[in-house]
Amino acid sequence: MELPFGVYNTTFGQDLAVIRTKAQWVLAAVVLALVFFLPTVIARDWLAWLTIVGIFMVAALGLHVLIGLSGQFSMCHSSIMAVGAYAAGILATTYGLPAWLTLPIAGVAAGILGMLFAIPAVRITGFYLVMVTMAAQFVIIWIIQKVHWTGGNEGMQVHKLVIFGDNVGDVGFCWIVLAVLVVSVILVKNIQRTNAGRRLLAMRDNEVAAEVMGINLFRTKVLAFFIGCFFAGIAGWLWAYHFNYLSPKQFDFMLSMKFLGMLVVGGMGSTTGVVLGVLVIQLADKLTDNVNTILASILPTDLANNLGPSMALIIFALIVILFIMLEPRGIYGRVQRIRLWYSMHPFSF
Repeated sequence: MELPFGVYNTTFGQDLAVIRTKAQWVLAAVVLALVFFLPTVIARDWLAWLTIVGIFMVAALGLHVLIGLSGQFSMCHSSIMAVGAYAAGILATTYGLPAWLTLPIAGVAAGILGMLFAIPAVRITGFYLVMVTMAAQFVIIWIIQKVHWTGGNEGMQVHKLVIFGDNVGDVGFCWIVLAVLVVSVILVKNIQRTNAGRRLLAMRDNEVAAEVMGINLFRTKVLAFFIGCFFAGIAGWLWAYHFNYLSPKQFDFMLSMKFLGMLVVGGMGSTTGVVLGVLVIQLADKLTDNVNTILASILPTDLANNLGPSMALIIFALIVILFIMLEPRGIYGRVQRIRLWYSMHPFSF
């Protein structure tokens, strides 16, 4: 965070801190308190919406590490998320492992699979990397459909999350999702401030210059794919225990496109932009569902059934197109320009 006028740092540790002043600490504490209090007062449908938003934010943070920080494109993020979800579901349901033990295993399993994509990423970039990861999306889902211990197209049931012998309720699970989200945001925010994070940024800006400076591109790309896919696996674990049911249809190509759209809307290369992008896209989905409910009561049944899914895709596409055309830096870029204008007003030039 930026410092107000007249406030300065006296140590290197203060200069590295994300939250630097007492006012910023108070603001962060108030926001966290409100977020964790919210699940206790909102309606059941909004509680489910908030839980999904938290899960998508964790997954989008992983894609942010890949694209925003490392410059490596991925079109298979939902299938990597499926790997984490199925790893957790199989280990807990079939082999009886405790749910909390499957959490890191889900992340590591997804991360190891993601590392495999770093091998072709060393040789190919741009459009060709897009095609490779797009093919991986369909190959991974096809394997999940054909392997018998995943339940195939019929899917598989996942036991409810249990703490101290009791099933976790909807509010309790929402708190778990929010806690995982807060930890994920802190980790991602600090990754870009480490030596490894600076290597990722250097590789994103110019691979040739980064290699000339002594950065091992292969190791850096492997690290980028592991970290990005690790967060997708964690999101998959949350998804599995939220729905208690897994099916390949839940992790289709449209979900991968949705994650990419969230980064475009929020702003590439910004952790705050990830949060804003997920909120905007999911709010648009929620409002579209409400509009479809109203139209279903007015229009004929056949027309309403066909219009519902199409409306969601049309609204999503329009939002992404408008942001690409009018606000290519996303919401966070606009917020930064407004803050800069306000801080320099009336000497904005």
